Amino acid sequence: MSSAPRHLATRRQVLAGSAATAASVAFTGAFTELFSGTAEARGHSGYGPLLPDPDGLLDLPKGFRYRVLSREGDPLSSGEGLVPSNHDGMAAFAGRGGRVHLVRNHENRTTGKIGVPTVEGLTYDPAAKGGCTSIELDGRGNVRGERVAVAGTAVNCAGGPTPWNTWLTCEETEDKAGTNGYTKDHGFVFEVDGADPRRTGAVPLTAMGRFQHEAVAVDPKNGVVYETEDAFEKPFGLFYRFLPEKPLGGTGSLRAGGALEAMRVPGVADLSAIQETGASFDRIEWVPVPDPQATGTPIRLQDFGPKGVTHAQKLEGCYWGGSSVYFVSSFAHSSEGSAADHFGQVWRYEPKRRRLTLVIVFGPDSDVQLPGESPDNICLAAGGGLMVCEDGGGAQHVLGVTRRGEVYAMARGRQNIGTAEDPEWGEFAGVTFSPDGGTMFVNCYTPGTTFAVRGPWR
Repeated sequence: MSSAPRHLATRRQVLAGSAATAASVAFTGAFTELFSGTAEARGHSGYGPLLPDPDGLLDLPKGFRYRVLSREGDPLSSGEGLVPSNHDGMAAFAGRGGRVHLVRNHENRTTGKIGVPTVEGLTYDPAAKGGCTSIELDGRGNVRGERVAVAGTAVNCAGGPTPWNTWLTCEETEDKAGTNGYTKDHGFVFEVDGADPRRTGAVPLTAMGRFQHEAVAVDPKNGVVYETEDAFEKPFGLFYRFLPEKPLGGTGSLRAGGALEAMRVPGVADLSAIQETGASFDRIEWVPVPDPQATGTPIRLQDFGPKGVTHAQKLEGCYWGGSSVYFVSSFAHSSEGSAADHFGQVWRYEPKRRRLTLVIVFGPDSDVQLPGESPDNICLAAGGGLMVCEDGGGAQHVLGVTRRGEVYAMARGRQNIGTAEDPEWGEFAGVTFSPDGGTMFVNCYTPGTTFAVRGPWR
């Protein structure tokens, strides 16, 4: 470690139910560089208590309102079929004339709910039911179109936007052709242009590796792509970087190939062993991946030499902010093979300094009905701060984190997918902001619902 860890109270004091307001918990200030805005934005500690939604869909603070943009099972306006299920990762892109294009993942497998319709020229493997849809909004936020953006992919979980305004959608599977009925190998990243899907088609970016992808983030200065792996069994996933042969070249540049490497933190085999926020490691190493296609052995099981590489359970959200890449470990359970337990971590890697720092620790919570565990998708809020999709047990929230590190509930899902006696709520996913910062978009995974939230953002 290059510096002494800073101690921090974890989220033992949490927000109370649907009337939740800012918690008196402060996270480390290590991520201050991300936040900007007015003095009011820098000083606020949330937007007040969440008010029960009379329609039973989404609780929000006073002054905020939502619009349902899309629901699974409704007809796509393109006439290609029905809106698919399992709404997951998402990003918003500026279009012509003030329009916005939302590109949305659907984490479908070969069986189950409504799959992404197959469309000629946009389908990779007809046996796979995952993919992306694109929603076009006009300058007033009205839906003007909804269509398939890529089809025939599998378990499209998260991804990330590129500096050239395309979406990288990630397959969270390692299934090969012949497994579960698939006709092609899966576990790849696909590039999607929400405004013109046929420009990108359905081409796997094979050089970026074949593994259980979760999310990606692109360094806007040099085009390096950072990737998380959400492996379900020990040894757990790795944190990767992809060095493209033709960086920052727009659509097609990532197809030119490149080198895939995995992160090694000297002396640390498992990130869950690090428990103190502020813990920092210099001289991070990047080790070439022996077989990025995982033709015989999954990447995380391959031979990286006597020093190995660093693993972590539930590596999920990933995004670029300031001069760093941030990535999330949703949780770690020693009973499942992790070195230690935690309820969520956010890590920051600074490429110039080759430094890795643990900047946020979540939990533990005493009541699963309350927010503050298992962070998943994460993004920068338009006026400063973070927005985090919670993916734990009990009630599901979109949580905000202010510049001071205070945590508050921004939204709570009210769609009960359980029973009155044993209620259950679908997780949030894909939180993102419109290019002008005036609208927060977010998905409910089940039942698949896409919301647009407007209000007095600071």
